[in-house]
Amino acid sequence: MSQKIVLELNAVSKRYKTELALKDISLTLSEGEILGFLGPSGAGKTTAIKIITGQLRQTSGEARILGTASENLDASIYEKIGVVSDNSGVYEKMTVQRNLEIFAGILEVPKSRVTEVLQQTGLYEHRKKPAGKLSRGQGQRLVLARAVLHRPRILFLDEPTSGLDPATAVQIHEMLLALKKEGMAIFLTTHNMEEAACLCDRVALLCRGQIAELDSPEALCIKYNTKKQYRVRLENNTEVTLTESPEDIGKLTEYLKENKVVTLHSCEPTLEQVFLQATGYRLNVDQGNNQKHSGETRRKGVVR
Repeated sequence: MSQKIVLELNAVSKRYKTELALKDISLTLSEGEILGFLGPSGAGKTTAIKIITGQLRQTSGEARILGTASENLDASIYEKIGVVSDNSGVYEKMTVQRNLEIFAGILEVPKSRVTEVLQQTGLYEHRKKPAGKLSRGQGQRLVLARAVLHRPRILFLDEPTSGLDPATAVQIHEMLLALKKEGMAIFLTTHNMEEAACLCDRVALLCRGQIAELDSPEALCIKYNTKKQYRVRLENNTEVTLTESPEDIGKLTEYLKENKVVTLHSCEPTLEQVFLQATGYRLNVDQGNNQKHSGETRRKGVVR
């Protein structure tokens, strides 16, 4: 049985005077799904979220969330939405627990839910600490805790782990996967391709305001796996790369017969390499910048 669609964009475009920020964006998001909206800084990711959540009006096309056009959203819809962005503020002088209690009151959520979310985000032991004294990773978890306090049906995440250490990022990933399992729909914007490949059921590769590809990370990596190579590590710790040529297939057969193969891996491109091939841009995960490559580089699929 297919999951219920909770978000739909149909040919959405946004123009700022002479600049076209989004062009004919069409996609859907279903409950229990994580959709990655991927691209470099300036590609239109934040603009899309603002249009979907009613903060910005599109130039053309239609955006619908929970069956309602984005320009007609009211309190009943906003109560079912959670948003985490880089400007999601908290009361820094108040404790972690008090921050959540205030928002629980506003959202008419039982106080017992506060304790539940504190434990879920790993903040329970820090509940009496002023929010302004939290580390960056703890602060990001507090913002996430506030966003899911009322159990929204849709969660919007704008670069949720940007600048965080790997251990903290993994903790947030685990929480997002748990929320997905509960049926929450998650719309994730990021330029971190590794994060997207780990979390997302489907990804939209965004370049210059347009979707270049939309599919599962696995399907895209297979689609762009044009070289069909295999990496083999032998028992003497030698590593060889083989193709599907008759000669190399013969070599692999001999290695297997002689029990020399320790590991065998197909060499599909990474999601970042797919993005490069599909758009001609390479993502800089640390800064969110992008670098244009020549047509020759794009055709070869080389990542420098």
